Amino acid sequence: MSDVAWTAMDADELDRQYNARGTVPDVDVFLKEYRDTSTPMYSRLPCVRDVRYGPHVDETLDLFPVPGNAAAPLFVFIHGGYWRALAKEDSVFMAETFTARGIAVASVNYALSPGVGLDEIVAQCRRALAWLYHHGAAHGVDVNRIVVAGSSAGGHLGAMLLAPGWQAAHGLPPVVAQGGALVSGLFDLAPVQRTRPNQWLQLDEAQAHALSPLHTLPPAGTRLLIAVAEIDTAEFKRQSAQYAEACRAQGCVVQTLEVPRRNHFDVIMEWMRPFAPLTAQTWSLFS
Repeated sequence: MSDVAWTAMDADELDRQYNARGTVPDVDVFLKEYRDTSTPMYSRLPCVRDVRYGPHVDETLDLFPVPGNAAAPLFVFIHGGYWRALAKEDSVFMAETFTARGIAVASVNYALSPGVGLDEIVAQCRRALAWLYHHGAAHGVDVNRIVVAGSSAGGHLGAMLLAPGWQAAHGLPPVVAQGGALVSGLFDLAPVQRTRPNQWLQLDEAQAHALSPLHTLPPAGTRLLIAVAEIDTAEFKRQSAQYAEACRAQGCVVQTLEVPRRNHFDVIMEWMRPFAPLTAQTWSLFS
């Protein structure tokens, strides 16, 4: 798929395309919903909280095991927020729905930009996945059945976990996650580097290229669900379509989905609905 869509845009239009908040009247409504629906999970479900997976104070994760299951598959969620907002406590709203299905859930916290660079955020998320692989069995997780997931900036980070070449340094096999559910993600940072988010990311062109999942595709056979919201901008939709096309050419098994009547922020709330297409297609990645 051509890059012309973004390279032909003037600066104002490019900023509009990458301003997800501009697609909704009040983003705070949705950010509050994340926290309000996540908070009850901690009192209703067994949870291993605030596990330290790395040296930075923000390198923590929460893990919701499946009671009575010593080898549950694991859904690892990485939150969005344009790499500068939100936390793991905003990101476990799907825990009850998934654990009832027999799928454990982990929510990853990471340090936010501009406090650390994007390369360090990627490194932190990789340390989190390494911790889950090395220690998951002690918490009832089948470490050979891991699916990583993320929304928006979390979609980017999830895709970077699926990329090859980093695993050996963490004592991991070449393939750690069998699949990924990536929603309204950012897979090519070249246009992002030219828009407002680069005020806090401070990426140069070489860094944007090196940190783009489009240039570090998952290995053949990886199972992917690449989804967007109906009320996403054309550029967010193009990025997902381009990444899906590249992954298919790489030999990955790719499903795509556009979720009707949902926007960039509330699309992931579909994971609270067991019969929603986004949920069903995510669960199919484990089979």
